[in-house]
Amino acid sequence: MRWTALVLLAMAMFFGYIFMDILSPLMSMLQEYRGWDPTAYGRYAGSETFLNVFVFFLIFAGIILDKMGVRFAAILSGAVMVAGASINYLAVSDAFVGSSVEAFFTNNLNIPEQWWNITPFYAGMPASAKCSAIGFMIFGCGVEMAGITVSRGIVKWFKGKEMALAMGCEMALARVGVAVVMVGSPFVASKIGAVPSVSRPVLFAVILLIIGLISFIAYAFMDKKLEKQMGESGEEKDDPFKLSDLKYLFGSKVFWLVAILCVLYYSAIFPFQKYAINMLQCNLGLSAETAGLIFFWFPIGAAAITPFLGNFLDKRGKGATMLIYGALLMILCHLTFAFILPATKSVVVAVIGIVLLGISFSLVPASLWPSVPKLVDEKLLGSAYAVIFWIQNIGLYLFPMIIGMVISATNPGVTDPLKYNYTVPMVVFASLGVLALVFGLWLKALDAKKHYGLEQPNIK
Repeated sequence: MRWTALVLLAMAMFFGYIFMDILSPLMSMLQEYRGWDPTAYGRYAGSETFLNVFVFFLIFAGIILDKMGVRFAAILSGAVMVAGASINYLAVSDAFVGSSVEAFFTNNLNIPEQWWNITPFYAGMPASAKCSAIGFMIFGCGVEMAGITVSRGIVKWFKGKEMALAMGCEMALARVGVAVVMVGSPFVASKIGAVPSVSRPVLFAVILLIIGLISFIAYAFMDKKLEKQMGESGEEKDDPFKLSDLKYLFGSKVFWLVAILCVLYYSAIFPFQKYAINMLQCNLGLSAETAGLIFFWFPIGAAAITPFLGNFLDKRGKGATMLIYGALLMILCHLTFAFILPATKSVVVAVIGIVLLGISFSLVPASLWPSVPKLVDEKLLGSAYAVIFWIQNIGLYLFPMIIGMVISATNPGVTDPLKYNYTVPMVVFASLGVLALVFGLWLKALDAKKHYGLEQPNIK
Protein backbone atom coordinates (compact mmCIF):
# COMPACT_ATOMS: atom_id res chain seq x y z
CA MET A 1 0.00 0.00 0.00
CA ARG A 2 2.80 2.43 0.83
CA TRP A 3 4.36 1.95 -2.61
CA THR A 4 0.98 2.64 -4.22
CA ALA A 5 0.78 5.86 -2.20
CA LEU A 6 4.29 6.74 -3.37
CA VAL A 7 3.31 6.28 -7.03
CA LEU A 8 0.34 8.64 -6.66
CA LEU A 9 2.43 11.30 -4.90
CA ALA A 10 5.35 10.93 -7.31
CA MET A 11 3.13 11.16 -10.40
CA ALA A 12 1.79 14.54 -9.33
CA MET A 13 5.33 15.84 -8.72
CA PHE A 14 6.43 14.39 -12.07
CA PHE A 15 3.84 16.51 -13.86
CA GLY A 16 4.74 19.52 -11.71
CA TYR A 17 8.40 19.29 -12.73
CA ILE A 18 7.37 19.01 -16.37
CA PHE A 19 5.52 22.32 -16.18
CA MET A 20 8.26 23.99 -14.12
CA ASP A 21 10.73 23.73 -17.00
CA ILE A 22 8.34 23.62 -19.96
CA LEU A 23 9.70 26.91 -21.37
CA SER A 24 13.36 26.32 -20.43
CA PRO A 25 14.35 24.78 -23.80
CA LEU A 26 12.46 27.55 -25.67
CA MET A 27 14.46 30.63 -24.60
CA SER A 28 15.54 31.41 -28.16
CA MET A 29 11.98 30.89 -29.50
CA LEU A 30 10.55 33.17 -26.82
CA GLN A 31 12.96 35.88 -27.94
CA GLU A 32 12.07 35.33 -31.61
CA TYR A 33 8.27 35.03 -31.31
CA ARG A 34 7.43 36.94 -28.10
CA GLY A 35 10.29 39.45 -27.79
CA TRP A 36 11.68 38.14 -24.47
CA ASP A 37 15.36 39.14 -24.12
CA PRO A 38 17.57 37.36 -21.47
CA THR A 39 16.54 39.89 -18.81
CA ALA A 40 12.81 39.32 -19.43
CA TYR A 41 13.32 35.57 -19.53
CA GLY A 42 15.34 35.68 -16.29
CA ARG A 43 12.61 37.69 -14.55
CA TYR A 44 10.00 35.17 -15.71
CA ALA A 45 12.15 32.23 -14.58
CA GLY A 46 12.68 33.76 -11.13
CA SER A 47 9.02 34.70 -10.66
CA GLU A 48 8.07 31.13 -9.75
CA THR A 49 9.32 31.63 -6.20
CA PHE A 50 8.33 35.31 -5.69
CA LEU A 51 5.20 34.75 -3.58
CA ASN A 52 6.86 31.91 -1.68
CA VAL A 53 9.72 34.19 -0.67
CA PHE A 54 8.21 37.65 -0.19
CA VAL A 55 4.66 36.79 0.87
CA PHE A 56 5.98 33.86 2.96
CA PHE A 57 3.53 31.50 1.29
CA LEU A 58 5.80 28.50 1.88
CA ILE A 59 5.91 29.18 5.61
CA PHE A 60 2.10 29.30 5.66
CA ALA A 61 2.06 26.14 3.54
CA GLY A 62 4.14 24.33 6.15
CA ILE A 63 1.83 25.46 8.92
CA ILE A 64 -1.21 24.39 6.86
CA LEU A 65 0.46 21.02 6.32
CA ASP A 66 1.17 20.50 10.02
CA LYS A 67 -2.30 21.70 11.08
CA MET A 68 -4.51 20.24 8.32
CA GLY A 69 -2.56 17.16 7.27
CA VAL A 70 -1.12 15.72 4.08
CA ARG A 71 -4.41 15.06 2.32
CA PHE A 72 -5.76 18.61 2.49
CA ALA A 73 -2.39 20.15 1.57
CA ALA A 74 -1.95 17.80 -1.41
CA ILE A 75 -5.30 18.64 -3.00
CA LEU A 76 -4.87 22.38 -2.33
CA SER A 77 -1.40 22.41 -3.89
CA GLY A 78 -2.61 20.52 -6.97
CA ALA A 79 -5.47 22.99 -7.53
CA VAL A 80 -3.14 25.99 -7.17
CA MET A 81 -0.71 24.49 -9.71
CA VAL A 82 -3.48 24.07 -12.28
CA ALA A 83 -4.73 27.63 -11.75
CA GLY A 84 -1.31 29.24 -12.16
CA ALA A 85 -0.39 27.09 -15.15
CA SER A 86 -3.60 28.06 -16.93
CA ILE A 87 -2.71 31.77 -16.60
CA ASN A 88 0.76 31.00 -17.91
CA TYR A 89 -0.73 29.28 -20.94
CA LEU A 90 -2.99 32.25 -21.66
CA ALA A 91 0.03 34.58 -21.61
CA VAL A 92 2.00 32.70 -24.29
CA SER A 93 -1.00 31.75 -26.44
CA ASP A 94 -1.94 33.48 -29.70
CA ALA A 95 -5.21 34.58 -28.06
CA PHE A 96 -3.20 36.90 -25.81
CA VAL A 97 -1.79 38.87 -28.74
CA GLY A 98 -3.89 41.99 -29.34
CA SER A 99 -6.26 41.23 -26.45
CA SER A 100 -7.41 43.59 -23.73
CA VAL A 101 -5.34 41.53 -21.29
CA GLU A 102 -2.22 42.32 -23.31
CA ALA A 103 -3.15 46.02 -23.30
CA PHE A 104 -3.59 45.92 -19.52
CA PHE A 105 -0.16 44.40 -18.92
CA THR A 106 1.46 46.75 -21.43
CA ASN A 107 0.15 49.74 -19.48
CA ASN A 108 0.73 48.40 -15.97
CA LEU A 109 3.47 46.89 -13.80
CA ASN A 110 6.05 49.16 -15.44
CA ILE A 111 8.16 49.41 -12.29
CA PRO A 112 11.50 51.27 -12.57
CA GLU A 113 14.60 49.07 -12.54
CA GLN A 114 15.90 50.38 -9.21
CA TRP A 115 17.56 48.60 -6.28
CA TRP A 116 14.27 48.63 -4.36
CA ASN A 117 12.37 46.82 -7.13
CA ILE A 118 12.28 43.27 -5.78
CA THR A 119 9.45 42.24 -8.09
CA PRO A 120 9.91 40.34 -11.37
CA PHE A 121 8.42 43.31 -13.26
CA TYR A 122 10.17 46.30 -14.85
CA ALA A 123 9.42 49.08 -17.32
CA GLY A 124 9.61 47.78 -20.88
CA MET A 125 9.07 44.12 -19.97
CA PRO A 126 6.94 42.41 -22.65
CA ALA A 127 3.28 42.12 -21.65
CA SER A 128 3.29 38.36 -22.27
CA ALA A 129 6.29 37.97 -19.94
CA LYS A 130 4.51 39.95 -17.19
CA CYS A 131 1.37 37.80 -17.44
CA SER A 132 3.46 34.62 -17.64
CA ALA A 133 5.32 35.70 -14.50
CA ILE A 134 2.04 36.11 -12.59
CA GLY A 135 0.86 32.66 -13.66
CA PHE A 136 4.26 31.16 -12.88
CA MET A 137 4.37 32.65 -9.37
CA ILE A 138 0.91 31.21 -8.61
CA PHE A 139 2.02 27.86 -10.00
CA GLY A 140 5.17 28.18 -7.88
CA CYS A 141 3.08 28.42 -4.71
CA GLY A 142 1.38 25.16 -5.65
CA VAL A 143 4.44 23.21 -6.76
CA GLU A 144 6.56 24.16 -3.74
CA MET A 145 3.69 23.35 -1.39
CA ALA A 146 3.34 20.03 -3.21
CA GLY A 147 7.06 19.43 -2.69
CA ILE A 148 6.90 19.73 1.09
CA THR A 149 3.60 17.82 1.18
CA VAL A 150 5.02 14.90 -0.79
CA SER A 151 8.12 14.81 1.42
CA ARG A 152 5.93 14.81 4.54
CA GLY A 153 3.68 12.14 3.04
CA ILE A 154 6.63 9.87 2.29
CA VAL A 155 7.93 10.27 5.84
CA LYS A 156 4.44 9.40 7.14
CA TRP A 157 4.31 6.15 5.15
CA PHE A 158 7.98 5.10 5.19
CA LYS A 159 9.49 6.23 8.52
CA GLY A 160 11.56 3.37 9.95
CA LYS A 161 11.33 1.60 6.60
CA GLU A 162 12.78 2.35 3.14
CA MET A 163 12.44 6.15 3.49
CA ALA A 164 15.51 7.23 1.51
CA LEU A 165 14.73 4.70 -1.23
CA ALA A 166 11.16 6.02 -1.44
CA MET A 167 12.37 9.64 -1.60
CA GLY A 168 14.97 8.59 -4.13
CA CYS A 169 12.33 6.98 -6.35
CA GLU A 170 10.11 10.08 -6.09
CA MET A 171 13.02 12.36 -7.00
CA ALA A 172 14.07 10.03 -9.82
CA LEU A 173 10.62 10.29 -11.40
CA ALA A 174 10.77 14.07 -11.03
CA ARG A 175 14.12 14.07 -12.85
CA VAL A 176 12.56 12.04 -15.65
CA GLY A 177 10.01 14.87 -15.90
CA VAL A 178 12.85 17.30 -16.57
CA ALA A 179 14.26 14.91 -19.21
CA VAL A 180 10.87 14.69 -20.91
CA VAL A 181 10.68 18.49 -21.03
CA MET A 182 14.17 19.02 -22.46
CA VAL A 183 13.48 16.68 -25.36
CA GLY A 184 9.71 16.97 -25.72
CA SER A 185 9.11 20.71 -25.38
CA PRO A 186 11.20 21.80 -28.42
CA PHE A 187 9.72 18.91 -30.43
CA VAL A 188 6.13 19.81 -29.59
CA ALA A 189 6.81 23.51 -30.19
CA SER A 190 8.51 23.05 -33.57
CA LYS A 191 7.50 19.73 -35.11
CA ILE A 192 3.83 19.26 -34.18
CA GLY A 193 1.51 21.57 -36.08
CA ALA A 194 1.88 23.65 -39.22
CA VAL A 195 3.79 26.52 -37.58
CA PRO A 196 6.10 26.72 -34.52
CA SER A 197 4.28 27.62 -31.29
CA VAL A 198 5.63 28.27 -27.80
CA SER A 199 2.15 27.80 -26.32
CA ARG A 200 1.58 24.27 -27.59
CA PRO A 201 3.88 22.49 -25.10
CA VAL A 202 2.48 24.65 -22.28
CA LEU A 203 -1.04 23.39 -23.05
CA PHE A 204 0.17 19.79 -22.93
CA ALA A 205 1.73 20.48 -19.52
CA VAL A 206 -1.49 22.05 -18.17
CA ILE A 207 -3.40 18.89 -19.10
CA LEU A 208 -0.81 16.79 -17.26
CA LEU A 209 -1.19 18.97 -14.15
CA ILE A 210 -4.93 18.27 -14.16
CA ILE A 211 -4.09 14.55 -14.16
CA GLY A 212 -1.69 15.24 -11.27
CA LEU A 213 -4.50 16.87 -9.28
CA ILE A 214 -6.59 13.74 -9.83
CA SER A 215 -3.64 11.67 -8.50
CA PHE A 216 -3.55 13.78 -5.33
CA ILE A 217 -7.31 13.29 -4.86
CA ALA A 218 -6.91 9.51 -5.28
CA TYR A 219 -4.08 9.55 -2.72
CA ALA A 220 -6.29 11.42 -0.25
CA PHE A 221 -9.01 8.76 -0.44
CA MET A 222 -6.47 5.96 -0.06
CA ASP A 223 -4.71 7.68 2.87
CA LYS A 224 -8.01 8.22 4.71
CA LYS A 225 -9.07 4.62 4.15
CA LEU A 226 -5.79 3.29 5.52
CA GLU A 227 -6.11 5.39 8.67
CA LYS A 228 -9.58 3.96 9.27
CA GLN A 229 -8.24 0.42 8.80
CA MET A 230 -5.49 1.13 11.33
CA GLY A 231 -8.04 2.49 13.83
CA GLU A 232 -6.67 6.04 13.77
CA SER A 233 -9.03 8.97 14.21
CA GLY A 234 -7.19 11.25 11.81
CA GLU A 235 -3.90 12.95 11.08
CA GLU A 236 -3.81 15.00 14.30
CA LYS A 237 -1.28 13.70 16.81
CA ASP A 238 -1.48 13.45 20.61
CA ASP A 239 1.03 16.31 20.76
CA PRO A 240 -0.33 18.70 18.10
CA PHE A 241 1.66 21.39 16.33
CA LYS A 242 1.67 24.88 17.84
CA LEU A 243 3.09 28.05 16.28
CA SER A 244 5.26 28.58 19.35
CA ASP A 245 7.07 25.33 18.53
CA LEU A 246 8.79 27.07 15.60
CA LYS A 247 11.29 28.62 18.04
CA TYR A 248 12.89 25.17 18.43
CA LEU A 249 13.35 25.02 14.68
CA PHE A 250 14.84 28.48 14.26
CA GLY A 251 17.15 27.96 17.23
CA SER A 252 18.84 24.86 15.78
CA LYS A 253 22.32 25.42 14.28
CA VAL A 254 22.33 22.11 12.39
CA PHE A 255 18.94 22.91 10.87
CA TRP A 256 20.27 26.22 9.53
CA LEU A 257 23.37 24.48 8.15
CA VAL A 258 21.15 22.09 6.17
CA ALA A 259 18.92 24.95 4.97
CA ILE A 260 21.86 27.08 3.77
CA LEU A 261 23.50 24.08 2.12
CA CYS A 262 20.21 23.45 0.34
CA VAL A 263 19.87 26.98 -1.04
CA LEU A 264 23.49 27.06 -2.24
CA TYR A 265 23.25 23.72 -4.00
CA TYR A 266 19.84 24.13 -5.59
CA SER A 267 20.65 27.68 -6.74
CA ALA A 268 23.40 26.17 -8.88
CA ILE A 269 21.11 23.48 -10.34
CA PHE A 270 17.56 24.68 -11.01
CA PRO A 271 18.50 28.13 -12.41
CA PHE A 272 21.14 26.34 -14.52
CA GLN A 273 18.38 24.19 -16.01
CA LYS A 274 16.63 27.35 -17.19
CA TYR A 275 19.68 28.31 -19.28
CA ALA A 276 21.33 24.95 -20.04
CA ILE A 277 19.75 24.44 -23.47
CA ASN A 278 20.66 27.92 -24.64
CA MET A 279 24.18 27.50 -23.20
CA LEU A 280 24.66 24.33 -25.23
CA GLN A 281 23.22 26.02 -28.33
CA CYS A 282 25.61 28.96 -27.99
CA ASN A 283 28.71 26.84 -27.31
CA LEU A 284 28.07 24.05 -29.80
CA GLY A 285 25.92 25.74 -32.49
CA LEU A 286 23.06 23.26 -32.06
CA SER A 287 19.31 23.44 -32.51
CA ALA A 288 17.11 23.44 -29.40
CA GLU A 289 16.03 19.87 -30.20
CA THR A 290 19.63 18.57 -30.40
CA ALA A 291 20.70 20.50 -27.30
CA GLY A 292 17.70 19.02 -25.51
CA LEU A 293 18.84 15.51 -26.45
CA ILE A 294 22.26 16.22 -24.90
CA PHE A 295 20.81 17.74 -21.72
CA PHE A 296 18.41 14.80 -21.57
CA TRP A 297 21.24 12.81 -19.95
CA PHE A 298 21.38 15.16 -16.94
CA PRO A 299 18.00 14.23 -15.43
CA ILE A 300 18.19 10.68 -16.76
CA GLY A 301 21.56 10.16 -15.05
CA ALA A 302 20.10 11.58 -11.86
CA ALA A 303 16.98 9.43 -12.14
CA ALA A 304 18.96 6.24 -12.77
CA ILE A 305 21.26 6.55 -9.77
CA THR A 306 19.05 8.25 -7.14
CA PRO A 307 17.08 5.13 -6.04
CA PHE A 308 20.34 3.17 -5.62
CA LEU A 309 21.82 5.97 -3.52
CA GLY A 310 18.62 6.04 -1.47
CA ASN A 311 18.85 2.30 -0.89
CA PHE A 312 22.51 2.70 0.13
CA LEU A 313 21.56 5.45 2.60
CA ASP A 314 18.81 3.31 4.09
CA LYS A 315 21.17 0.39 4.70
CA ARG A 316 24.63 1.97 5.11
CA GLY A 317 24.18 5.70 5.81
CA LYS A 318 26.96 8.23 4.96
CA GLY A 319 24.50 11.07 4.18
CA ALA A 320 26.85 13.93 5.12
CA THR A 321 29.69 12.42 3.07
CA MET A 322 27.43 12.22 0.01
CA LEU A 323 26.63 15.92 0.32
CA ILE A 324 30.35 16.74 0.12
CA TYR A 325 30.95 14.54 -2.93
CA GLY A 326 27.93 16.09 -4.65
CA ALA A 327 29.27 19.62 -4.15
CA LEU A 328 32.72 18.64 -5.48
CA LEU A 329 31.21 17.15 -8.65
CA MET A 330 29.06 20.22 -9.20
CA ILE A 331 32.08 22.57 -9.00
CA LEU A 332 33.95 20.42 -11.54
CA CYS A 333 31.01 20.36 -13.96
CA HIS A 334 30.29 24.10 -13.94
CA LEU A 335 33.98 24.94 -14.41
CA THR A 336 33.98 22.54 -17.36
CA PHE A 337 31.06 24.41 -18.92
CA ALA A 338 32.79 27.74 -18.21
CA PHE A 339 36.22 27.03 -19.71
CA ILE A 340 36.69 23.60 -21.34
CA LEU A 341 33.46 23.39 -23.37
CA PRO A 342 33.87 26.83 -25.09
CA ALA A 343 37.49 25.99 -25.93
CA THR A 344 36.88 22.48 -27.30
CA LYS A 345 33.37 22.88 -28.80
CA SER A 346 33.10 19.15 -28.07
CA VAL A 347 29.78 17.35 -27.76
CA VAL A 348 31.59 14.58 -25.85
CA VAL A 349 32.81 17.07 -23.23
CA ALA A 350 29.26 18.42 -22.95
CA VAL A 351 27.78 14.94 -22.44
CA ILE A 352 30.39 13.98 -19.82
CA GLY A 353 29.79 17.21 -17.92
CA ILE A 354 26.02 16.76 -18.09
CA VAL A 355 26.19 13.14 -16.84
CA LEU A 356 28.52 14.04 -13.95
CA LEU A 357 26.21 16.89 -12.98
CA GLY A 358 23.34 14.40 -12.99
CA ILE A 359 25.28 12.18 -10.56
CA SER A 360 25.90 15.23 -8.37
CA PHE A 361 22.19 15.99 -8.49
CA SER A 362 21.57 12.46 -7.20
CA LEU A 363 24.06 12.58 -4.34
CA VAL A 364 22.77 15.75 -2.69
CA PRO A 365 18.95 15.44 -2.72
CA ALA A 366 19.07 11.69 -2.01
CA SER A 367 21.02 12.37 1.19
CA LEU A 368 19.62 15.80 2.11
CA TRP A 369 15.87 15.24 2.41
CA PRO A 370 15.91 11.94 4.38
CA SER A 371 18.30 13.62 6.85
CA VAL A 372 15.78 16.25 7.94
CA PRO A 373 13.63 13.86 10.10
CA LYS A 374 16.81 13.06 12.07
CA LEU A 375 17.22 16.72 13.01
CA VAL A 376 13.72 17.91 14.01
CA ASP A 377 10.72 16.72 16.00
CA GLU A 378 8.12 14.88 13.90
CA LYS A 379 5.36 17.39 14.65
CA LEU A 380 7.60 20.14 13.20
CA LEU A 381 8.52 18.17 10.09
CA GLY A 382 6.10 19.93 7.73
CA SER A 383 7.27 23.32 8.95
CA ALA A 384 10.91 22.23 8.77
CA TYR A 385 10.57 21.25 5.11
CA ALA A 386 8.64 24.48 4.48
CA VAL A 387 11.35 26.69 5.99
CA ILE A 388 14.07 24.87 4.05
CA PHE A 389 12.07 25.22 0.83
CA TRP A 390 11.45 28.90 1.63
CA ILE A 391 15.17 29.59 2.05
CA GLN A 392 15.85 27.55 -1.08
CA ASN A 393 13.26 29.63 -2.93
CA ILE A 394 15.17 32.83 -2.12
CA GLY A 395 18.05 31.49 -4.21
CA LEU A 396 15.72 30.17 -6.89
CA TYR A 397 14.12 33.61 -7.12
CA LEU A 398 17.34 35.61 -7.27
CA PHE A 399 19.66 33.52 -9.41
CA PRO A 400 17.63 33.16 -12.63
CA MET A 401 17.35 36.96 -12.67
CA ILE A 402 21.02 37.40 -11.72
CA ILE A 403 22.13 35.05 -14.49
CA GLY A 404 19.85 36.82 -17.00
CA MET A 405 21.36 40.18 -16.08
CA VAL A 406 24.89 38.73 -16.15
CA ILE A 407 24.31 37.38 -19.67
CA SER A 408 23.06 40.78 -20.82
CA ALA A 409 25.93 42.63 -19.11
CA THR A 410 28.68 40.34 -20.44
CA ASN A 411 27.27 40.25 -23.99
CA PRO A 412 26.78 43.94 -24.86
CA GLY A 413 25.27 44.49 -28.29
CA VAL A 414 24.55 40.78 -28.85
CA THR A 415 21.01 40.35 -30.21
CA ASP A 416 21.30 36.83 -31.62
CA PRO A 417 20.11 34.44 -28.86
CA LEU A 418 22.49 31.78 -30.20
CA LYS A 419 25.66 33.89 -29.76
CA TYR A 420 25.81 34.50 -25.99
CA ASN A 421 29.03 33.89 -24.03
CA TYR A 422 28.25 31.84 -20.91
CA THR A 423 31.68 31.82 -19.21
CA VAL A 424 30.84 34.26 -16.39
CA PRO A 425 27.41 32.74 -15.61
CA MET A 426 29.01 29.30 -15.27
CA VAL A 427 31.67 30.72 -12.92
CA VAL A 428 28.84 32.15 -10.79
CA PHE A 429 27.28 28.69 -10.55
CA ALA A 430 30.66 27.12 -9.69
CA SER A 431 31.19 29.64 -6.86
CA LEU A 432 27.91 28.49 -5.30
CA GLY A 433 29.30 24.96 -5.39
CA VAL A 434 32.41 26.07 -3.50
CA LEU A 435 30.27 27.60 -0.75
CA ALA A 436 28.11 24.43 -0.65
CA LEU A 437 31.28 22.36 -0.18
CA VAL A 438 32.33 24.51 2.79
CA PHE A 439 28.94 24.11 4.48
CA GLY A 440 28.93 20.37 3.73
CA LEU A 441 32.27 19.92 5.52
CA TRP A 442 30.96 22.00 8.43
CA LEU A 443 27.81 19.86 8.64
CA LYS A 444 29.81 16.63 8.69
CA ALA A 445 32.07 17.97 11.46
CA LEU A 446 29.04 19.03 13.52
CA ASP A 447 27.40 15.63 13.03
CA ALA A 448 30.58 13.89 14.24
CA LYS A 449 30.53 16.07 17.35
CA LYS A 450 26.81 16.04 18.17
CA HIS A 451 25.88 12.57 16.81
CA TYR A 452 22.74 13.53 14.88
CA GLY A 453 22.96 10.28 12.92
CA LEU A 454 23.46 11.80 9.46
CA GLU A 455 26.07 9.14 8.72
CA GLN A 456 23.87 6.35 10.13
CA PRO A 457 21.47 4.14 8.11
CA ASN A 458 17.75 4.96 8.02
CA ILE A 459 16.40 1.45 8.50
CA LYS A 460 16.16 0.56 12.18
